[in-house]
Amino acid sequence: MARLGVLLFLVQIVLAVCALISCLSAEEGQIRALPRIAWVLIILFFPLVGSIAWFIVGREPSNGARKGWPGVTGGGERQRPRPVAPDDDPEFLRSVEERAQQQDQELFQRWEEDLRRREDDLRRRDGEPPRGGDRPEV
Repeated sequence: MARLGVLLFLVQIVLAVCALISCLSAEEGQIRALPRIAWVLIILFFPLVGSIAWFIVGREPSNGARKGWPGVTGGGERQRPRPVAPDDDPEFLRSVEERAQQQDQELFQRWEEDLRRREDDLRRRDGEPPRGGDRPEV
């Protein structure tokens, strides 16, 4: 009998931990009936009853549970557009690539100008006239 009591106690603790994780990770729009802090306190002070209440009353059903029977369309549900992560958004990736190409071009131009300035300085120091017209433009 003691083993059964320990097993039920462990099940209660696991259920309470799962309910706390679910409650704390739920978005504000998914929490029903009470504010989040109230649900956390209920789950902590009444682990078995609070956990069961959270899963039945406190949160919105998951998308799979809300769909109903396969093949039957739910009439009034409005789906919100799912946010796109920046690394999945093609426009964001394109803008990052364009910005990187622009920065590379600017850096390349600065390097070329610096190299030309240094060559001209070396030529002046050696007494040669700076070369002006025979430089290839990129």
